[in-house]
Amino acid sequence: MSFGGPALLDDVTVVLEPGQRACIVGRNGAGKSTLLKIAAGTLQPDHGDVQYSTGSRAAFLTQEIPDSLHGTVQEFVASACLHDEIPEWELNTRVERIIADMGLIPDADCDSLSAGTKRRVLLARELVWEPDVLLLDEPTNHLDIAAIAWLEKFLNNYKGALLFITHDRAFLQNVASEILDLDRGRITRWVCDYNSYILRKEEWLVAEARNQAVFDKKLAQEEAWIRQGIQARRTRNEGRVRALKRMREEHRARRQRTGAANMQIEEAGRSGVKVISAKDISYAWDSRPIVKNFSDIVERGDRIGIVGPNGCGKSTLVKLLLGKLAPQRGELTHGTGLEIAYYDQTREQLVETQTVQEAIANGLEVVEINGGRKHVMTYLQDFLFTPDRARSTIDMLSGGERNRLMLARLFARPFNLLVMDEPTNDLDLETLELLEELLSAYTGTLLLVSHDRAFIDNVVTDLLVLDGSGNIESYVGGYSDYLDEKAQQAAARERAAKAANKSSSGAKPEKARKFLNRERWELEALPAQIEELEKESAEIAAKLAAPKTYTDNPTQVPVLQARSAEIDNEMNAKFARWEELEALRVELEG
Repeated sequence: MSFGGPALLDDVTVVLEPGQRACIVGRNGAGKSTLLKIAAGTLQPDHGDVQYSTGSRAAFLTQEIPDSLHGTVQEFVASACLHDEIPEWELNTRVERIIADMGLIPDADCDSLSAGTKRRVLLARELVWEPDVLLLDEPTNHLDIAAIAWLEKFLNNYKGALLFITHDRAFLQNVASEILDLDRGRITRWVCDYNSYILRKEEWLVAEARNQAVFDKKLAQEEAWIRQGIQARRTRNEGRVRALKRMREEHRARRQRTGAANMQIEEAGRSGVKVISAKDISYAWDSRPIVKNFSDIVERGDRIGIVGPNGCGKSTLVKLLLGKLAPQRGELTHGTGLEIAYYDQTREQLVETQTVQEAIANGLEVVEINGGRKHVMTYLQDFLFTPDRARSTIDMLSGGERNRLMLARLFARPFNLLVMDEPTNDLDLETLELLEELLSAYTGTLLLVSHDRAFIDNVVTDLLVLDGSGNIESYVGGYSDYLDEKAQQAAARERAAKAANKSSSGAKPEKARKFLNRERWELEALPAQIEELEKESAEIAAKLAAPKTYTDNPTQVPVLQARSAEIDNEMNAKFARWEELEALRVELEG
């Protein structure tokens, strides 16, 4: 498939079996959504075809949200099965279950819903008729963490084939059983989880670079040979000449990888130590409490994540803290020297009719970054905009390109308080990881609203959790730390309840549990077992990194990759068992 430039899809073949959960990964603009649309039949390829097994049905959830969805939520979800021969009682049961699982209100009017809730309704409509193949383009966009966790569980129990695209690395890691890497028009299949894929892809790229270097050296030698004197040309080997021509064609056809974005943050001067002080602030909408008696002090250098279900008031809390909304009760004060940059998830700051270049510089040709001056075109290239793309209007951009443009606008001026509301939507995984690195090195103050669990874990040091009824709890750490603390609290309550029940019933206390000898022997043996697996993994990694493996024995590559995946799983299981036994030993023996 091509749209005038280099082929987005170049002789791509994908086969899906029931139970396979394959995720397409690649840079923004690589052709991921194009491939999904071709698989769904909504886009016809230039060459090739798509075949489904007889009687199988596919459901396709696109990134785009229609402007209007007619009827109530229950009516719209049920309409997916109008032409299916499903008994009415079964249809009603399915619809009610999926609506409840997705946290939807059955009699709500679809047209009155927010974009995020509409997306959940669309997803519910695709899931309710239980298709054989699910094609999902960014299914977690606009879903809150609870809905994402439910979707993970649903998809892991789904018996059909799943082909999806996502930027959510935690979702990807928890759902995908294999990775389809779309890079420069070709698909490479990796039968492993996402974390293993990241390591192996890096090794593969190193091997590719080495192979190309060997090829380029050989080509240079052949070019030097062909340019020898007349005598040499008279006696030259015509087979060698034909081989040189083939090498030239192969070199011309080679497509280089898109470079990484080169984003930089220009920090303003230091703010005061106290950045924001909130004392007993409250805010309600139509008598519904959004923020209730909230007090906190945000200090310079704090990195605070804000999480909670959709509609709970995260964006409202941000606007209150920034002074864009006035609290109905309580006091809010800002510290001195604040320079605020605000990333708005609705992208209201973008004017559709402007060009990308105009959106950055307002007609100026240069931007100033960290004391230096850059031409606006050079600056936009740092954010992966080609000159042609920089001259196009904003309404022509993809979701990922719009997000990169928002980041480019944001980072084009200095700030010391950065507020980001859902910055990760539609960003490709490489740009997402670069943004993480950038924020990790940022020394100013950060307020982050996000449903991306991995992004939160890697960026913030504190968490504000909204429950939807106006209450806000504060936790130290990222989202995983919050889950651990909640689990510990729940376990403590359960132990206290059991102890209280035993005490009230007069039952004899249980005999103290001991750390068993067989558990001790297993614990002592695990480090050596893990060490052996690590050694084998390193040997396989060395083989996969060697170009000779791919040239001399290519059939060995998938075998090595499969064994590497097995080792990863075995090591994960042994590490988990070691942690379990060690925790048990400490609990029983101190």
